[in-house]
Order: sequence, then C-alpha cells, then structure tokens
Amino acid sequence: MSSNKVKKGGIVAGVVAALFVHLLSISAHANWNSPYPSEVVDEQVLYSSFSGRPKHLDPARSYSSNEYTFIGQIYEPPLQYHYLKRPYKLEPLVASAIPEAYYIDRDGERLADGAAVEDIAYSIYEVSIREGVRYQPHPAFARNDSGALRYVELTEDALSGVENLSDFPHNNSRLLTAEDYVYQIKRLAHPALHSPIFGLMTEHIVGLSDLREALKGAREKDSSGWLDLRKFPLEGVEVVDAHTYRIKIKGKYPQFLYWLAMPFFAPMPWEVDQFHAQPLLQERNITLDWYPVGTGPFMLTVNNPNRKMVLERNPNYHPDYYPVEGEAKDRLSGLLDDGGEQIPFLDRIEFSLEKETIPYWNKFLQGYYDSSGISSDSFDQAVQFSSSGEAELSREMEKRGMRLQTSVSTSIFYMGFNMADPVIGGSSERARKLRQAISIAVDYEEYISIFANGRGIPAQGPLPAGIFGHQDGGEGINSVVYQWQDGRARRRSLEEAKRLLAEAGYPKGRDRESGKPLTLYFDVTASGPDDKARMGWYRKQFEKIDLQLVIRNTDYNRFQDKMLNGNAQIYLWGWNADYPDPENFLFLLYGPNAKMGKNGENASNYDSADFNRLFERMKNMENSPERQQVIEQMTALLQEDAPWVWGFHPKNFGLYHAWYRNTKPNLMANNTLKYVRLNPVERARLRAEWNRPVLWPLWGGGLLLLLLIVPAWLGIRRKERSSLRTQEG
Repeated sequence: MSSNKVKKGGIVAGVVAALFVHLLSISAHANWNSPYPSEVVDEQVLYSSFSGRPKHLDPARSYSSNEYTFIGQIYEPPLQYHYLKRPYKLEPLVASAIPEAYYIDRDGERLADGAAVEDIAYSIYEVSIREGVRYQPHPAFARNDSGALRYVELTEDALSGVENLSDFPHNNSRLLTAEDYVYQIKRLAHPALHSPIFGLMTEHIVGLSDLREALKGAREKDSSGWLDLRKFPLEGVEVVDAHTYRIKIKGKYPQFLYWLAMPFFAPMPWEVDQFHAQPLLQERNITLDWYPVGTGPFMLTVNNPNRKMVLERNPNYHPDYYPVEGEAKDRLSGLLDDGGEQIPFLDRIEFSLEKETIPYWNKFLQGYYDSSGISSDSFDQAVQFSSSGEAELSREMEKRGMRLQTSVSTSIFYMGFNMADPVIGGSSERARKLRQAISIAVDYEEYISIFANGRGIPAQGPLPAGIFGHQDGGEGINSVVYQWQDGRARRRSLEEAKRLLAEAGYPKGRDRESGKPLTLYFDVTASGPDDKARMGWYRKQFEKIDLQLVIRNTDYNRFQDKMLNGNAQIYLWGWNADYPDPENFLFLLYGPNAKMGKNGENASNYDSADFNRLFERMKNMENSPERQQVIEQMTALLQEDAPWVWGFHPKNFGLYHAWYRNTKPNLMANNTLKYVRLNPVERARLRAEWNRPVLWPLWGGGLLLLLLIVPAWLGIRRKERSSLRTQEG
C-alpha cells in the first residue's frame, strides 16, 4: 500500500513538472495565436482578405471592383495606367506602343490629321503586341504525343477523380498572339455571356451587333457545343499578323484607348474557351468564371470562396519592371527606390474570407493582415484630425509604425432633381431658384462630418480631382452655393437660400399664389438603421428653409421603375469613373442620354441645348487648353441650372504596416499588386512583439497548484514514514 502511495506522489510531481515544461514551451513560441501555418520568414507573401465570393472571373463578364482585385493581376489588356504619374496616364503593357488612331471617310479614304469631326466616318486603331509573352501553365494547352489537345471531348471516365483544375496531371503553355485579343473582343458579343459592356461597345465597334445576331443563329442550331469564334468574322476587328490586330471604331472616340486598359480587352486563347465550354467541366464548376487564365504576373491556384483564395507568381511571366519616373514627391517618399527592378516582388498573395469588419481589424492590429481600410467602428482608434482639419494617424497607430494614405476617389455621390418634374424641374427661373435654394440649404460639409467620418470633399461640380477639367480653389468654386473667403470656400447663408426661395415664389416655404406649404418628395431605397438617421438629416436640411420633405422609401426594383418612368422628384445617386476622362462624368447630364424613356445614365433627365452642344464638341477633343475652356463653360452652366445638389467626392483612407512598401493609391489601375514589396523579416519581428502571450495567469495558476499539491504530498510522505517506523517498531 505504501508503494502505491509513493507512486501516486511521483505521478503528481510528474504532472507538475510537465505543466511547467508546457508553460516554458508556450512562452518560447510568441506567435502561438497565428492564423497561418508556420512559414518561411523571408517569403514575399502578402496577406489580405475578401468578404464574399467574386461572382465573375471571366473578363468578358466581370465588372466589379471585388472581381478586379483578382483578374487585374491575371489578365493583361494591351495598355495600363502608369503606377505613379498623376494625372492618370496610359502606357503600354503588352502593346509595344500606345496605338495612334488614323481616320477615314465614308468612302474609305484616309483623312489628313486634324480633319473635322463631321468628316470622320471611322477611326482605325492598330495594336501591336510584344513578342515572347507566354500564358500561365494550364491543362487547356496540354497536348498528347501526336500534338492534339489532350483535354477535349472529355468523358466521365476520363474525369474520374477530377474535381478541381489542379487534379489534371498535365499542363502546358503557349505564346500570346494577336488572334487571342480578337477572340476576346468577339466574346463580348456572345449571347450566353451577357457582357455588361456589349450595348455600349455596339455604339463604337463596327459590326459587333451583327456578330451577336450571327452567334444567336448558330446557338439556335446547336446550343450544346462550343462556338469557335474564329469562324465568325467581325467587320470592325481583324488580325493583321501574328502580333498585330486592327480595330475599326465608328466616328471619332478617343476615349476608346481607356477601354484598352480594362480586362474586357485582355486576350483569351481559343483553347481555353473550348476547354471550359465542355459540359462535364461546367458541372464540376471548372469554368472561366472560376479559373481565370492569363499572361499576367499572378495566377489563381486556390479558389475556395468559403475559406481562402490564393494568387501565386506566374512562372511564365514576361520581363516587367518597376517604374523609374513619377511625381516629384515620390522620390522623397521612397516610391522610386525600386526603380528599374524586375517585378513582381511578391511570391504569393493569400486572401482569407472575412465577413465581419471587427475580426479583420483585430487581425490587422496583430499584424496578420498587411493593410486595412478603416471602418466607422475603428475610425476613432485609427485616425484623428489636426487643428487644421487634416486627417492624421492616432498615437496608437504611430507607435506601431503604420502609414496612413488618403486619396480623393474618382467618383461622386449627389442628390438629383428630376428635371422633367413640373414643380422642381424645367428651365424656368422659378424652378432654377428653387433648386439653388435647396443646394445651399443641404449642407454636405455637415453630412461628411456626421456620416462619413470626415472622409469626403464637397463637390463643386461633377468632376473629381484627377480628372482633366477639374479645378481646385477659387477657380473651380460653385459660386451659386459658395463664396471664396480667406482662401477657402464658405457656404452661402440660409438667409440667401430663403431669399432665392422667395424669388422662386415660395416665401417661408409657401406657394405665394395658393398659400399652401410646398411639399417635395424624396425617393430612396433606405433600409438599414443607419439610413433612418440619414433620412432624418435630409428632412432637417429642407426644414431649415421651411420646406416639407416627404420621404418615399421603396425597394430597388421599384425605385428603378420610378426613375425610368420619370416619377421620382428628388433622389440620391452616385457614379464611379470607368476611365479618367471628363466625358465619363459629363455624359451623365447629356440630354440624349436621359434615363426617362431612353434608359440612359442621365438620371436627372437634364436637357440643355447649350450644354448638349458643348458636350458634343468636348467629348471628341484631345486634352488641351481649348478643351479646358469648353469644360469650364459646361460646368458654369451646370452650377447655374443646378440639376444636382453636387454632394461630395468620397475620400479613401488606407492603413499600411511599416513592412508594406511601394504603396500609392491608384484609383484607375487594377494590376497594382505587382509593384508591392514586403519586408517579411520585419513583419515576423513585429508580429512576435505584438503577440506575446500573457502567461502570468498560467504561471500563477501553476504556482497555486504547487502550493496546494506539495503540502499535501509532503503530508502523505510524513504519514508513510510514520507508518513504516510503527511497523518496524
């Protein structure tokens, strides 16, 4: 019996010793809470997140920023935006040079440079691409010993055990050709793809609508098979040779070059299209919407939208180099330190699913994500405003060595008036002064402060900073709403707004003739708790000048119907630039582009003969002092007519850890991850410092356990010795 007690005591002592060894082991591994498996410290791996599965990764269908995060790194259109230069400037990517258009008349005769716009029937762009560019490895390119494609006409037996693209044992690649670019442009007309830019491109690319009809007819005859688009001619797009193709555009449309920097115009190999069109692969979700294929710096190797998506370096990527030029301040901030170095610097980019902002923010603070936006929940923790109103890092973020970068987005959020409405619309002096009074009363400086954490710039007109034609300071001020005083814009007083309201025939908010209060209607799609506060704010803005605002809340589909039918009176809308040209904003107020009856993007149905004439002159002009003058005339007309309360241009805030290099906001480019460089050694050191486990509760608990166990064990030992002495006696 005494022997058993001794054994038990030894076991207790062993448990205590093991506990201390375990505590020592924990303290030796500072990053025990890391969400990632052990990694090589010097690997260039960027950690980011996504909040939901990208719907389309097919470049003919994708038109969303969360999708472009991925396909912008994979597909390569002919052109790209210079990473550092501002205003935004196009440069060749796969093209050997930026194509220069030449013009022909209706008889096919080439016109001299500087020909009048009305004489130009067609613009011709010849695009030459670089030689030696290869696609990423992919099973669609794999061939058997006889040279035939290995993975076509696949059967169930051949696909046994294949669930993902990586399950195919054979991969290959091939060189990029001009025909691949032509093939992709034809895909924009494919009736099964429903490309979001097909309608717009039919207005510009010759023969695109005719191709759609031809493809529809082919699908009606056989809807089960693959349509080989090489067999269907497109009048406006043709292959010149292996490295050159030609695009024929209706009239003069210089903005077409911007489209050549978008994934819609990236190349698509016919082999890849044929491979993914196979029904048995589509049943397994092995489609172009799931597995993009390109020539870019990265390729998608993991697509698990319930957990993780991974981009890895494309081993076949062509030589590409970090820019050697930028703005003057770029050299001072270290953005040109890598000038001339071969890119990409990253080996891998891991995107983890994060549906909630708080967990993401906490992991960012721990160093497990390399950059972060700033949500309203974490704004006060990250940012403070100086006495001059400038955003600065909070002390906590400064201590961590973080970097704050802000940029004014190339977008606008505004309140619009339906110019077809009999009360608030039209070109009469009465309606114009009513709109001007409301424009003064709706204080967007206050809105930005309350609802956007100060992240916005009040708009003076439709053009944001970075777009040709935008003017800063006193030159660009909307003098209807603001006065330039002491070097800044100051909103005109409510007294001036009330005076305009009285001149419009509504003294103290009442119709001068009938004596009835003026009631206006605000159509919105507000649904969340935050929206209730916003709607209350808008109502108070109108009350400041004695106007009654009735808010008509509805679902988005019903709201769309109201806009199309011209039944909304006042509404909220916004626009993000597709490309950095003033035409992409000013066309929102071009009469023939009205929403009502024409389903255009002119949601206010504004139709000014003077503005339309100036727009038609401006839209085809090259950027020049003459174009600037025309834009200034157009802006002055808009400010006076006030079809919008101009709202604000949102400001983007981004936080970057100290180890994240080469960051400069570029709101036009989609392929910027190839410029990023990390310092993974510094990241590992700071992660260890920020994630040291708090072990004193464990040590305290262990010590308390010892204090309880050791006396008991010693007592047992004393009893054993006493029992032994009694037995021996």
